[in-house]
Amino acid sequence: MRLRLVPQDTQIDFFRYRKITFGASMVMMVLSLVAWLTIGLNFGIDFRGGTTIRTESTSAVDVGAYRDAIAPLGLGDVTISEVFDPTFADDQHVAMIRIQAQEGEESVSVEVVASVESALQAVDPSITFPSVESVGPKVSGELVRTAIIAVTLSLLAIMFYIWLRFEWQFSLGAVVALFHDVLLTIGIFSLFQIRFDLATIAALLTIVGYSINDTVVIFDRVRENLIKFKKKPLQDVMNLSVNETLSRTVMTSGTTLLALVALLVLGGDVIRSFVFAIAWGVIVGTYSSVYVAKNVVLMLGTKRDWSKPDANQGNQFANTDS
Repeated sequence: MRLRLVPQDTQIDFFRYRKITFGASMVMMVLSLVAWLTIGLNFGIDFRGGTTIRTESTSAVDVGAYRDAIAPLGLGDVTISEVFDPTFADDQHVAMIRIQAQEGEESVSVEVVASVESALQAVDPSITFPSVESVGPKVSGELVRTAIIAVTLSLLAIMFYIWLRFEWQFSLGAVVALFHDVLLTIGIFSLFQIRFDLATIAALLTIVGYSINDTVVIFDRVRENLIKFKKKPLQDVMNLSVNETLSRTVMTSGTTLLALVALLVLGGDVIRSFVFAIAWGVIVGTYSSVYVAKNVVLMLGTKRDWSKPDANQGNQFANTDS
């Protein structure tokens, strides 16, 4: 027996209030952009600059104890992670401690590094510090530019792919939905001042890939149904297609969120912002696949038969209320 979380004959009218849902999505995009420009992002060490201290010890790394020792120093964003390598000896325990640059400074001062080392030695007398490396603001600025270019190029590549596979209306709908997902994710990071670093950029690219996958699945069903039901109004075809793929969407998003919630609760501080970004992206990406991408196609219209060229494609069903 096949597991179905959604009945096979589901007939939900997803587009009954399409103007309200699409309008709300556009408002949320604008508010996210305003939050980004006014509040700003809480950049991590990758973008702000800072210092990485490598530690080695014969005792096991206790991330909690290290964090408690450094916390009274008031150094802001401090990330502690244990390093694993099969070449390490049995008594070789390595950790990486990353400290953000203090206000008005290009990197962490020698005095601050010394105070961190003293605090850690009080916890573990056997600890040593083989290397201390700093990332200045110039490198951080380059990382910001590279991150923006990476996200932009990925969106353009996806737009081109959808255009080739379907029609330009579908391509535009998919890209608007992706901009919606990325902007809302940046907006919530800005609003709650969640740490934004290179891992978050990786999460944004993951969101883009996840969202477009769900969108393409529904687009494929839309294309099949447009050929199959040539007389059915476009809005009804859209509704039918979303309902037919609803079980797949719920199961995929639901199982993904189960794993992400477990990581969010148990994964620790190092990956929390990364996991939160993906979890939020799964939610808004699932929403935008229906209420943003499909709404754009509904407003623009599309041709009904892909088996032959149509001189009037994209125009004959632009009036979706008829």
